[in-house]
Amino acid sequence: QVQLVESGGGLVQAGGSLRLSCAASGRTFSRYAMGWFRQAPGKAREFVAAISLSGGTTSYADSVKGRFTISRDNAKNTVFLQMNTLKPEDTAVYYCAAPRGTGWGPFVRAPLGYDYWGQGTQVTVSS
Repeated sequence: QVQLVESGGGLVQAGGSLRLSCAASGRTFSRYAMGWFRQAPGKAREFVAAISLSGGTTSYADSVKGRFTISRDNAKNTVFLQMNTLKPEDTAVYYCAAPRGTGWGPFVRAPLGYDYWGQGTQVTVSS
């Protein structure tokens, strides 16, 4: 059973930074891509960033490109999301996600590409 546990959310002023972590367990972490998504009140869940199994390939939503960085530590079964220059529109619940299968492709940018989800961590950016 794959389990994902996020941490690191909180309240921050616009322009500030936060670092989210997601600890994974239940299977060989290094064999799978990982993703971050977010969902604001009244909105659909949207893609934020994804990282390949080795960490050598990443993908970002245009809205966060240049401000957010996804990384992973396969020795610690953890994926990170460093968020800089935060804006009020970044306010959302952030979810870590893992796909059922291995590989990399367009599926990493879609919620339907993932089968396992964490419980989410709230990020609130005040203006």
